[in-house]
Amino acid sequence: MSDILSRFFAALGEIETLWLVIGFSAQAMFSARFLVQWIASERVRRSVVPDLFWYFSLGGGTMLLAYAIHRADPVFILGQAFGLVIYARNIYFLRTARLAKQAAAE
Repeated sequence: MSDILSRFFAALGEIETLWLVIGFSAQAMFSARFLVQWIASERVRRSVVPDLFWYFSLGGGTMLLAYAIHRADPVFILGQAFGLVIYARNIYFLRTARLAKQAAAE
């Protein structure tokens, strides 16, 4: 099995192997957001979306967009680019709410 994997990665070359690692890492980060959301919801026994969900979404989405651009897949590019706007906007809302709360406390 390791011989098969060695030949597979050798045939890809260093750059393609790096992009494969980026793609798998991005997918893992993007998927981790659901694990974060599930654990947070289980703890309080209701559906919640923790702040970390949006950060994982933005990080994973950005990496997946880079991977999609590298693969020149217009469907994948459009889907990821649109999602990034939503993730960034939610992070903006979180930050402005936090700043407003701090200002009210002062």
